Amino acid sequence: MDIRNELKSLIAKNGTTLKKVCESLTQTTGKKYIGNNITNKLRRKTIKFEEVQDILTILDYHIEFVRNK
Repeated sequence: MDIRNELKSLIAKNGTTLKKVCESLTQTTGKKYIGNNITNKLRRKTIKFEEVQDILTILDYHIEFVRNK
């Protein structure tokens, strides 16, 4: 799974932009988020798990761990 493509896909499916997601992140966390910073973190694969969770919360998704059968 490539988290970068997954997040980009979810953002597009929700009819929003990374800029709007970053604005919401800034409002909810109090930390300044810029689209380029998130894009660079995704490209370098250095994004924090908590940041992914925050993005998914804004997009109304969650992470679920399911045991392989």
